[in-house]
Amino acid sequence: MIYDPEHRMPHTLLVTGPGGSGRTTVAAATALAAARAGRSVLLLCAEDPWAGAPTPDGLRLARIDSGEEFRTELAALQERGATLLGMLGGSPLRAEELTELPGAEQFALLRGLRRAATAPGTDLVVVDLPPLHQALTTLALPAQLRRYLARLLPAERQAARALRPVLAQLAGVPMPAQWLYETAARWDEELAAVQAVIEAPATGVRLVAEPGPAADAALRTGRLGLALYGLPVHDLVANRLVPQDRADPWLAGLAAQQGEHLARWRRELTVVPLPHLGRDPGEPGELASAEGLDPVPAPQGHPGWPVEDRLAEDGVLVWAVPLPGARKSELDLIRRGDELLLAAGPYRRTVSLPSALRRCTVSGAALTDGVLRIRFTPDPQLWPRAR
Repeated sequence: MIYDPEHRMPHTLLVTGPGGSGRTTVAAATALAAARAGRSVLLLCAEDPWAGAPTPDGLRLARIDSGEEFRTELAALQERGATLLGMLGGSPLRAEELTELPGAEQFALLRGLRRAATAPGTDLVVVDLPPLHQALTTLALPAQLRRYLARLLPAERQAARALRPVLAQLAGVPMPAQWLYETAARWDEELAAVQAVIEAPATGVRLVAEPGPAADAALRTGRLGLALYGLPVHDLVANRLVPQDRADPWLAGLAAQQGEHLARWRRELTVVPLPHLGRDPGEPGELASAEGLDPVPAPQGHPGWPVEDRLAEDGVLVWAVPLPGARKSELDLIRRGDELLLAAGPYRRTVSLPSALRRCTVSGAALTDGVLRIRFTPDPQLWPRAR
């Protein structure tokens, strides 16, 4: 499917959370609740939550088959590189010989997300993502890989393709084949399409967690990564809540612990409570009737990282980077040319500096109230002087 940038993207809700939090069931219940409310919904998942039974009305299911995606992509790559493989004496692999490699699941998910965003007649796409950390590294892949491709195979080098035969004779080694640049350009186009879906204003994240110490720690780190990558949190589904009015000491203790975390989450996020059924849900419909599960209002996108003009007061520009829950000890930043390398916990991101900041030097940074404020001082040799 060819990506059309003018295509109006449907709202996309990315559902993830700590492992074992029930995110797959909540994703299916979310899709079902939205379909019952009259939306045209597409659920993108790796497993069929209805176990082969008929899909409810108004809801379509798109399965992610990472094995099939891997075999199809590798077969196409071999076909495009057949000439080079022949020159090197290589023997193409047959489809029955191919076993998917580590990482194939991530790329299959990203391709499925791209296709879902261009599916006609869809109001809402609900995506069942892997556990939180794996989901974040997957969503960060398109931007990271595009940067790698631009550095390793710069587009401007393609202009010299007419000189490659001459260069090959002078250097005594063959120059990169044209198919390599064509493949890189195709990958960049596909990655750009996926990146556009992930960064679209109509894309948001629904977190799922069972209140408790482990989930609280995982959410803090996960929200830090989401903020670093510019992914807005739509809401948090607090799953498997036990009743608060039980006399049993064990249940009362668990309820008190859940209530403590729930109160803190509610100060920071919109929380959708889901009760514990006393057993695993038989099917997503048992949760779909919960109030607030239908994602309304739609995600509005990330507000961005504003640049504060404090030249008159302090002689600096300040780049404000929201990082909720961040700790000073887990932050790092490095300036390299017109880029800034930011590290927050286990997550890293390289971002291009706004044009005004490129003519400045980094003069300090401070973390206050969950916002990293990076100070930039104008470089006298590059900053235009006032008359």
